[in-house]
Amino acid sequence: MKPFNPLSGNPLVTRDDFAKACTSLLDPLLPSLSPGGSAVKLGETGTRYDEIAAQVEGYARPLWALAALLAGGYSWDGTKRFVEGLGNGTDPEHEEYWGVALDTDQRMVEMCPMGFTLAMAGDHFWDGLNDRQRANVAKYFDITDKEMPNTNWLWFRVFANLGLSKNGYKYDHDRMEKDMNHLDTFYRGEGWSNDGPEDYTQMDYYSGEADPTRAEKFKDRARTFALDFVHYFHEDGRAIAFGRSLTYKFAMVGFWAAVAFADVELPAPLTWGVVKGLLLRNFRWWSKQPGAFTPNGTLTIGYTYPNQFMSDNYNSPGSPYWAMLSFAPLALPSDHPFWACKEEALPTTSIPQTISVRHPGHIVTRLGGHTFLLSSKQRCHYPLRAAEAKYGKFAYSSAFAYSVSTGSYSLWSSAPDSTLSVTYGDDAEWRTRKKCDTDSIAIIDNTPVLTSTWTPLEGVNIETWLIPPAEDTPNWHVRAHHIKTSRPIKTAEGSFTVSNERLGDNRELVAYEEGQEGRYGSESEAFAVSRSGAVGIVDAGPTRRTGETMNMDSNSNLLLNRTVCPLLLGDVENEARYISLVYALPAAENNEWKSTWKESYNKQPSIPQWLKEKGF
Repeated sequence: MKPFNPLSGNPLVTRDDFAKACTSLLDPLLPSLSPGGSAVKLGETGTRYDEIAAQVEGYARPLWALAALLAGGYSWDGTKRFVEGLGNGTDPEHEEYWGVALDTDQRMVEMCPMGFTLAMAGDHFWDGLNDRQRANVAKYFDITDKEMPNTNWLWFRVFANLGLSKNGYKYDHDRMEKDMNHLDTFYRGEGWSNDGPEDYTQMDYYSGEADPTRAEKFKDRARTFALDFVHYFHEDGRAIAFGRSLTYKFAMVGFWAAVAFADVELPAPLTWGVVKGLLLRNFRWWSKQPGAFTPNGTLTIGYTYPNQFMSDNYNSPGSPYWAMLSFAPLALPSDHPFWACKEEALPTTSIPQTISVRHPGHIVTRLGGHTFLLSSKQRCHYPLRAAEAKYGKFAYSSAFAYSVSTGSYSLWSSAPDSTLSVTYGDDAEWRTRKKCDTDSIAIIDNTPVLTSTWTPLEGVNIETWLIPPAEDTPNWHVRAHHIKTSRPIKTAEGSFTVSNERLGDNRELVAYEEGQEGRYGSESEAFAVSRSGAVGIVDAGPTRRTGETMNMDSNSNLLLNRTVCPLLLGDVENEARYISLVYALPAAENNEWKSTWKESYNKQPSIPQWLKEKGF
């Protein structure tokens, strides 16, 4: 039994296909729309903000797509009810009034898609209101004196003013200019922006710029950013799962949607056909993820299945509909180059297979059959749920998504995949890398290397080197760790995870037998092979460890609800030098990988000479 996926069966090739996809996601919302059309309630889970604001979110976020749909000349039967909702929600005398926006109020966030809608589909939304209702909307959008976080929230006030200005109504031009100027201070270079001031190191999928209202400066930044950002997508359409807000799902390709919407021609080899392919292939991948939707066809909190563990404290049942901003190209006419061109594949022969990206502190590679990154800089600037998993792991993949902690008093619930975990004893919490004390990218022997120092526990100091795959051993990356501790600790280092379900009977993996699915752990290595691929980790350092496979806590992984992780387990008295060889090969549809994976697994990478010179 599977949930209903509204995108299933849609080829997602033409503009009309895309419009049909849009309405298929809008239609399931109508039964949950309030009588006055101003709120959408899709579930009972709570957030850090009030319930009315959560239901306003459910109303507002689908507008990203509806506005583009209407601007592109399409229609939708539920439009009138959403227009009525805007009038009722901003009317202090109506029973469905949203309530005035206070300082740092979630209601201000939702003014962003509303402002976009007024700007793009004013002939439906603004013209559909009477004079009194328009005055109410303008008063509601007047948040000039409201306190806002010093982050991307400032965009929300910009869009509120933009919606009014596009309809010739009075708006706060000076406030809009000040906000835009301040947002400009978040810019770090090469198209990348922090989600806040200079001392923030957090860069999510929101971190590139492609805004049509600030003219050529933003377009130039988008052109530069695109040359980096293209590396975060695999040929099959999916993006690397990294950072927060991944419940927004195909909002990951919102940048490419904005590039098209803003009519930004990108530098070679990023043609219109490439941009179109990046967007549509991602949608096609989501069309094959039934768990991303409820049985009613609405989006779930989670990544590819319902999952509260990976959610953020600001995720309501309506939050995932931020994904709808990726429908922005529907506003373009059918003869625009984006729609008129033929879709093209990722230009893998024209862009490097491995690249270091300075601003987010990443090394990104397509070697090994999946696109993944090594990371040693990112952290969230506030105590976000599962922040150490969303930003602090060593590696993030398009094929092997990361896991989040479901608890910390057991190793299996602490999400040890793609990281090094440490604890003081059997009854103590396991800790992983949450932030880096120092970080850098260096080129050593023509290879980019990430170096970081970090302190997971008081008295435990670790220096880590992350080395991407070499072309002759494309399925392996190398990690090295120099540990100094003031008291004895236990350590556990994990590879990526794979499905812990066998083909045929869906039971958990058993001991590996040649040519079969299974799991294996020995004195110095561990690996697991299943329907989702093969992963493993091998001990190659002077301080020895033991291999083991471990069932991860259910629902800890973003992609799969039952997973297994190969680990290396060790004990450190005072000092240790670890080298880990980490293997990964994702499953492929032709199933040839099942008979060939062991060959690439047995061809392990050599230890760089410069590491040996450091005592490894």
